[in-house]
Order: sequence, then structure tokens, then C-alpha cells
Amino acid sequence: MSIVGTKINLEVLRETEIGLFLDTENRTHGGILLPKRYVPKGLEVGDFIDVFIYRDSEDRIIATRLEPYAKVGQFAYLTVKKIEEYGAFLDWGLPKDLFVPVSQQQSLMVENGLYLVYVYIDEKTDRITATSKIHKYLKNEAENLEIGEEVEILICDKTELGVRVIINNKFWGLIFHNELFHNLHEGQKTTGFVKNIRDVDKKIDITLKKIGMEEVKDAKIIIVDALKDADGFL
Repeated sequence: MSIVGTKINLEVLRETEIGLFLDTENRTHGGILLPKRYVPKGLEVGDFIDVFIYRDSEDRIIATRLEPYAKVGQFAYLTVKKIEEYGAFLDWGLPKDLFVPVSQQQSLMVENGLYLVYVYIDEKTDRITATSKIHKYLKNEAENLEIGEEVEILICDKTELGVRVIINNKFWGLIFHNELFHNLHEGQKTTGFVKNIRDVDKKIDITLKKIGMEEVKDAKIIIVDALKDADGFL
């Protein structure tokens, strides 16, 4: 299994003029390079360090202590730095920009544009790639979520009802206008709470304030009553 696109704790194997080489499960080509500019003072052979693994501009697997704005399996709003015939390159916080092939663009991207993308591994090339065709990676219906549960949310676009959000990098959700207690901006990541899971379509309503136990009980009672009305029994 490839470790490209992951944050991992690795042991320092050896020190060289260009940086440190870190251990991997199979010690591929003598280890993975952590370039000298990312080596913290005092780190020695035998020590362990947390690093993010990706491919550099020459397609070599390399380590960095920098944190990308989004990791594999996550969504983020990212800015286009450069456009080429075969795709766009996004700023994601690492020296090598994140590539979005033309075939993975919902609409053709433009330089300096801000786009919501999903980060994934291209199975053919083992490279970290992004797509703005995000809908196939998100579900509208709740799975394994409970009312009152704390979740991570990414603020997306405004609708007539409120603000759409992405929940835990898995689900679409909605914050209704009357739940917007402070200003939010597109691309902001914050914490929310599941306020309601609609009985009919399993869509998820989010609130920004923590739900008390009484509110959770009331919400569950409403759902149970709705089931009784629909079926006549539980």
C-alpha cells in the first residue's frame, strides 16, 4: 500500500549533505528523503519524526514537515496558480502545486480562481491529484451520525434556506439562516453539531452551538412521533 498522501511517523536512517533519509516498511531506495531545509535542529539518526509524504517535481517520493491545506480524502477551497493545456495547478501549501486534470474540472478553471476540490490518489500514477467534480464523493443521506454529535464542517455556498456545508469530508449538510449566529466565509473549517436528521430523506441539519441533552431528547421524540404517524406502530 502506498504511503503517498499520508502523514506518518518515520525513523531517521542516515544523515547526508542534502538532508535525512527516513525509514519505510521496505526501505525503498534506501529510505525517503527529508530535505535539509525541513530538518529540525537536534534531530539525529534513530529519532522519529512526523512527516507528510508526496511526490516532488521530478516524481520522487519525498517527505516534508509542511502541512498541506488538504490531505487525501479531504475537501478544500484552493486557488489556481497556473493554467496549462492539460490541467490546472493549485496552491495547497507545498512546493509542488496540486494538479487538476482538465478531465477532472467541473468547469474550466481560470488563473487565480478559487475552487472547491477533493484530493485523491490517481491509481494509475500514484500521484496526489484533485478534482472539482466533487458530488460523487459526497452523500446526501446520513450514515452513522447521531443528533448532538460534534462534527467537522467546511463552509460552502449560500442557498435560499441557509448555508451548505460538508460534514466530516463525507456528507452534505445545511445550516439554516436562523442558526447563523456569526459571520462565516466560504472555505472556512470549523466545528458544528448535528441538530436534526430528517426522517423522510435522511438529510442533515447542522447547528453551530452545542445541543443540550433536553434538545437531543426533544429531537428524538419528534422523529419517533413522525414514525408513529407514518406507520401506526414502531
